[in-house]
Amino acid sequence: MKRSLTSILVFGLAAAAASCGEVVRQGQSPVLLVIDRLEGSSGSTTPEPFSNPLYSDVLTRVTSPAPCTPEAPCYTIFSDAGRVTLRLIPKDITGPEPSSNNAVTITRYRVRYIRADGRNTPGVDVPYGFDGAATGTVPADGDLDLSFELVRHVAKQEAPLATLVTDSSTISTLAEVTFFGRDQVGNDISVTGMIQVNFGNFGL
Repeated sequence: MKRSLTSILVFGLAAAAASCGEVVRQGQSPVLLVIDRLEGSSGSTTPEPFSNPLYSDVLTRVTSPAPCTPEAPCYTIFSDAGRVTLRLIPKDITGPEPSSNNAVTITRYRVRYIRADGRNTPGVDVPYGFDGAATGTVPADGDLDLSFELVRHVAKQEAPLATLVTDSSTISTLAEVTFFGRDQVGNDISVTGMIQVNFGNFGL
C-alpha cells in the first residue's frame, strides 16, 4: 500500500513539474505580443472592406461572370478573411532595447465562437471552432499585418449557419482568436483577441 502511494505521489510530482516547466517556458520571452487591430472582411467576388464587427453573409448573390447574370444570378458561399496587426512590447521597460532575437514568428492560430447569452454548443448554437496556419514574423521594432481565414466556407454549410439561408434571423457571436508563435531563441508566446461576427443571409 505504501509502495503504491509512493508511486502515485512521485508520478503526480513529475506531472506537476512538467506542467510548471511548460508554463515557465511560455513566460520566458522578454517581450509581450500585443494585438493593435483585429478585423474581418466578408468574402465575395469583390470582398468587403475590413471592419469590426464583421457581417458574415452565409449566401452570396453573384451576377458575373457568365453564366451568372443579374436576371439569373448564381448563389454561392465564400469564406471570410481576417486581418490582425501585431507588435511587441518589452516586459521590462527599464531593460535593454529588444534585439532581433526577440522577433516573434507566428505559425498558427485558433478560432472559437461564443455567444453573449451563454449558448455556446458548437454545431448547435455557434459554428465549430478550428485551428489554422498563418505565418509571419513580428519584428522587434515594428509591427506585422497578418491575414488569415476567420470564417470557413464549410461552416456556412453546417448547423447552425445553414439554417440562415432561408431565414431572415441572424446569429451574433464573438470570435475569440488566439495567435501562437515563438521568438528566435525558442520561447513560446501567444496572444488572444476578440472580434464580433454577425451571421445572416443579408441579401434576403
